Amino acid sequence: MNPVNNPYTPGAGVPPPELAGRETILIHAENAIMRTKNRKAAKSLILLGLRGVGKTVLLNRIDQIAETVDCRTAIFEADPERTLPELLTPQLHRLLLQLDRRKRVSGEVRKAFGLLRGFANAFKVKFGDFEFGLSNEMVTGDLTIDLTDLMVAIGEAAKSRNTVAAIMIDEVQYLTGSGFGALIVALHKISQRQLPLLFFGAGLPQLAKLAGDAKTYAERLFDYLSIDRLDNESARVALIEPAKRESVTYGDDALEIILRETDGYPFFLQVWGSHIWEIASTSPITAKHAKDATKTAVQALDKGFFRIRLDRLTYRQQEYARAMASFGSSPAASTAVAKILGITVKQAAPIRDEVIKKGMAYSPRRGLVAFTVPKFDEFIKRNE
Repeated sequence: MNPVNNPYTPGAGVPPPELAGRETILIHAENAIMRTKNRKAAKSLILLGLRGVGKTVLLNRIDQIAETVDCRTAIFEADPERTLPELLTPQLHRLLLQLDRRKRVSGEVRKAFGLLRGFANAFKVKFGDFEFGLSNEMVTGDLTIDLTDLMVAIGEAAKSRNTVAAIMIDEVQYLTGSGFGALIVALHKISQRQLPLLFFGAGLPQLAKLAGDAKTYAERLFDYLSIDRLDNESARVALIEPAKRESVTYGDDALEIILRETDGYPFFLQVWGSHIWEIASTSPITAKHAKDATKTAVQALDKGFFRIRLDRLTYRQQEYARAMASFGSSPAASTAVAKILGITVKQAAPIRDEVIKKGMAYSPRRGLVAFTVPKFDEFIKRNE
């Protein structure tokens, strides 16, 4: 088929041409936004899931939903190399500018700007050519106290504008312990005061535990939604509908091969769909097309998606990952992984923690460890 008309989008966080099987999640988020806009209580929301399930896509779609109903939003990705004040300051500055866009500066918005200037100065934050001047608002230099005061002020500013402020953070697990804890405290105060400010986060499965470890009440503060692979029907829709719009159809046997190879993971569905489009010269797409595309898709993933992630690990971390891979896609017992490595559980624990901190593994429950990247075990076995 003509590559110019290829409808599939196998990129990082790129919206798929057909966002299938996620309607319930988006409705949940929209209800939270509308309840808050109507001054009714609503919980902030955290999306949990492995790599490739579409968390970033959903977060961006929630951002669009919020903007559609005239909310003010800030959206960004956490970075383990940057502090929370560095990440938050420019985004909150942008959000306050949005609140100030249509009216003269209100007392609430002016106070929020002042607290943001003080916050930025206290934590030595600069961005671009912009430098914050002195502020009359008092700051303490304590991240938890100052962030709480700032967030409350932004909530009050949003209330004065009769709107909702929504802060959205992707890869939340990369926030430092103190930063995440301070954010949770601030959001708790927002909830207690019933201010129109919502938080939408997305991260790897261990994020729920990290939140609970940071503050015990976090389990009641957020709604945690697990984002998993698509069911067969939704996966079929994700493949079929984009092709149908280009007058291309799939044979049932081809679909079965693709569903089996991708396990219903949205990212892999886009990868296989894109490769099939490049291989098939005519419609309908056949089993042979699907088999040929599997070879090229796996080769491409091995050279890029998988290889890049393996190369981020040190030698001993790669050895730990290889030991994990011997158990397949199922979670492995930490004791069994240590045994394969020929070391004690105590000796293996620091390596395990390093792999988890790098976002390559998580603990589904005590004593178990699993990959955050689907099919990573297959990649390791292919490349031993």
